[in-house]
Amino acid sequence: MGISMTDSLTIATSDLTKQFDIIAAVQGVNLHVRTGEIYGLIGPNGAGKTTLIRMLASAENPTEGDICIEGQPVLKGQANSEIKRKIGYLPDDFPLYSDLEVWTYLDYFARLYYLQNPTLSERLTEVLALVSLENKRNSPISELSRGMKQRLSLARTIIHRPALLLLDEPVSGLDPAARVQFRETLKLLQREGMTILISSHILSDLEDFCNSIGIMEQGKLVESASLQELYKRDSNSRRVLVSTLGDSAILQTHLEQNSFVQNCQTIPHRNQMCVEFSGTDEALADLLRSLITADIPVTEFSPVQDSLETIFLRLGYERTA
Repeated sequence: MGISMTDSLTIATSDLTKQFDIIAAVQGVNLHVRTGEIYGLIGPNGAGKTTLIRMLASAENPTEGDICIEGQPVLKGQANSEIKRKIGYLPDDFPLYSDLEVWTYLDYFARLYYLQNPTLSERLTEVLALVSLENKRNSPISELSRGMKQRLSLARTIIHRPALLLLDEPVSGLDPAARVQFRETLKLLQREGMTILISSHILSDLEDFCNSIGIMEQGKLVESASLQELYKRDSNSRRVLVSTLGDSAILQTHLEQNSFVQNCQTIPHRNQMCVEFSGTDEALADLLRSLITADIPVTEFSPVQDSLETIFLRLGYERTA
């Protein structure tokens, strides 16, 4: 094996590649996901995200490369049953049996994992509570909303208490309220110790709960870092929003006298300025202190963080420039 593992990694891949005829859907991916984190996988359609997740779930065999799950190598041509029991995999097109009731559906999948009573009933009750579907246990699946069906799919995926949860576009098509409820459930699962890898096009959702982000393009993992690293790496300067009860022209003059302030921009009708600041945290504190000393009535002074979407687009532009 070409992977150097530590106990802190739930996923480790080495030069993972998947070739379809002449097309390399995944090319030489070296992915490390730490135990207990939520790792977000982003990238345009056709970047290889789904193929990568399918290989991690043992639903697709790699052409080349190695995979380790919790330190155990996935062996080519083997059943890897012990590893598969550690994984919960929710693809973006997993079908539901609409003619079944919620409890019957979960009971069926629990028995596939050899759960038996009384443990089985206790676990079904537990997962229904986790996904907030307790009051729907006797409802036909056909009567559930799209958001409820997606939460039911998640309940089915975690019923055997997997160590690793693989989610491929799980919030696609959900309304904002359903997305909020879904990601709150993921946060709860993380607190219980589950490691989660999730792909999504809704970057604002990933920004809310992911610890690390991987960016895929043309089958390659071109970025993999914690969110905080991406924020810091994105720019040598930061944007700061400053508001005043007084004259915005006086505020602007004072700001522009600071050597770390660049591109001072007025926000119309709001007595507010947005500036680029290239100094340290200490220099930023000194700037605020100087505004107060100058008797400028400051009502807001806060750094503004670029969104994950903005960073993603900027990184993509820099790679193609």
